[in-house]
Amino acid sequence: MASDEFDSVWTRPKRNRRREQPALSQEQIVAAAIKLLDADGLEALTMRKLGAELGAVATAVYWHVANKDELIELVVDHVYGEIDVPEISSPDEWRAAATEFAQNFRATILRHPWLGSTLADIGVTLLGPNLLRSSDRTLGLYQTAGFGLREANYASTAVLSYVVGLTSAEAATVSKVKRSGLSEQEWTAKLWPAAEQAAEPYPRLKALYAEYTSSSAAEGGDEVFAYGLNCVLDGLQARLA
Repeated sequence: MASDEFDSVWTRPKRNRRREQPALSQEQIVAAAIKLLDADGLEALTMRKLGAELGAVATAVYWHVANKDELIELVVDHVYGEIDVPEISSPDEWRAAATEFAQNFRATILRHPWLGSTLADIGVTLLGPNLLRSSDRTLGLYQTAGFGLREANYASTAVLSYVVGLTSAEAATVSKVKRSGLSEQEWTAKLWPAAEQAAEPYPRLKALYAEYTSSSAAEGGDEVFAYGLNCVLDGLQARLA
C-alpha cells in the first residue's frame, strides 16, 4: 500500500530543508507538547498554544507536523521511549520481566495521565520507532518464555490491554485530583463521606467500604493492579504448562 494512503506522520514524505525553515526542531516541539499535555491534558493542547509555548507562530509548528493528530503520534512514540522492556535469556525469567514491564508501563501512564486516553486510538502510531522497538522486545520476552510468535503476540496484547484498561481509569482520577488542587489523600478524604452515604442502600458495597478508610482507599491502587496482573500472568503460565 502506498504511503500516501496513510494519514500519519510516519508515512508523510519528509520536507526538504530550505533557507526559510523555522528555527524549531521536532525534538523541541515534542518536548513542549509533552509539557503542555502533562500540565493541562489532551483537550487543552492546541497548535496555537504550542506555538506560544515555543515562542513561535503556529505556522512554524506546522512546518514539522500537519495537524494535531500528527503531533500526538510523535508525542506518544516519544513517551514509549520511557518504557523499559527487560530482556531475558531464560524461560524462568519471563514472569518477573513481564511484571516489571507492566509496572513500568503503568508508571509511565500515571506520569503522563493524558496518555491512557490516547492509546486506544493510536492507529498507525505503531509505525513509530520507539513503539516498534518496545513491541519487538516484548515479543522476544514472551517467545523466550516458550510461546510461539503468534501466541507471544496474543500474550503481549493481553497484558497490555490489562495495563492500559486499568491504568487509564487511574490516570483519569489523577487528572481530576490535579485539577482540584488537592493531594490524592485530601481529595479522597473529601469524597469519602459522600461515597459511604451513596453505598448505604447496597449491603455488599457498604460492607466493602467499611473495610477501608479514605487513606487506605487512596493508597490501594498498587494492590489492585498487582492482583489483576497476577491473574493475567497466572492464565499465561497455565497456557505454557
